Amino acid sequence: MAFRNIATLVFFVMMAFSGAYSSSVYRVGDSDGWTSRGLVDYNNWASTKDFHVGDTLIFAYNNQFHNVMQVSDQDFESCNATSAISSYTSGSDTITLKKLGHYYFLCGAPGHCQAGQKVDIKVSLPVPENLIPSPSPSSPYGSSSPSAPNPEEMSPSLTLSSAPAIGLAFATVVVFLLGFEF
Repeated sequence: MAFRNIATLVFFVMMAFSGAYSSSVYRVGDSDGWTSRGLVDYNNWASTKDFHVGDTLIFAYNNQFHNVMQVSDQDFESCNATSAISSYTSGSDTITLKKLGHYYFLCGAPGHCQAGQKVDIKVSLPVPENLIPSPSPSSPYGSSSPSAPNPEEMSPSLTLSSAPAIGLAFATVVVFLLGFEF
């Protein structure tokens, strides 16, 4: 597996060691699939999802009428499918998101992109669940007394007990990186 930069490599190593992330599979357009009939606002659909490196997109469509073209941001805006980065025509295309940033897809059939058959997928880093603060229990009287915070209620949860694990993970990443040529 080739890595384009150290940040991507570190991400994969940290996720592998922490076990805190598993990839997801998304069917583009959910049950409606990839269509030009105006049933799906694909950008609205994408805005309700959190896409991460390693996730998979499935484009399901009738390949007699549609296709999937991965294009640049400029070609996405102008609905230009003539210089696609990749093209897919099986009717059930599986695409794995391999890097951070935007992936732009459209249907190259005449008029379909203009009718809304295009989607901008923004891929970001996942936030490990142990760094998402949990809501603090509230007092029965509606406010808590001004006291020193309890270590379990601090956010993000970096306490002395987690420091050795974080240090070990970081040391492992550094040792792993020393063995790679970039």
